[in-house]
Amino acid sequence: QVQLVESGGGLVQPGGSLRLSCAASGVVFTSAWYRQVPGKQRELVASITRGGFTDYSDAVRGRFTISRDNGDHTMALQMNNLKPEDTATYYCNARNAFNIDFWGQGTQVTVSS
Repeated sequence: QVQLVESGGGLVQPGGSLRLSCAASGVVFTSAWYRQVPGKQRELVASITRGGFTDYSDAVRGRFTISRDNGDHTMALQMNNLKPEDTATYYCNARNAFNIDFWGQGTQVTVSS
């Protein structure tokens, strides 16, 4: 069992930046950030493998950067040039060696003037 604890959400104006962090209680392999708005499916925002290979959704590529530190089991999502359509609840996701997914509790990001 891996527990994920997120932090860093909040309210920001359009064009601003936020950094989300996620701390895992154990070793994970692929890590990712998802987001969800009410009434819609949860969508993949960015992912990173243990070796550092990254992938992004078209909606955030060039604005968001995912990173991880394998030593202390943490992951981050740097979000720049935020837009109102980025408003959502963001979830940290991690997959262990047995391909079991774990989820954080979610953190709200609101982009509004």
